[in-house]
Amino acid sequence: MRKGYNPYLLPPWLRKVRFYCKSIIIPITAFQLLRMLIVPTTGDFILLCILIGLSFVLYKDII
Repeated sequence: MRKGYNPYLLPPWLRKVRFYCKSIIIPITAFQLLRMLIVPTTGDFILLCILIGLSFVLYKDII
């Protein structure tokens, strides 16, 4: 099993997708937070938790 994560071992198309997701996840999360503050529902809360987790994982280079 490999010891560390190296993003350069990914195919070029997957590196591009990861880069674009990393650049757009924060504005989407901020919009979802504002939406949840205005009209809070269970679905909005679950989506916000998923987006926060995804942004944490992308910025810490876990995936």
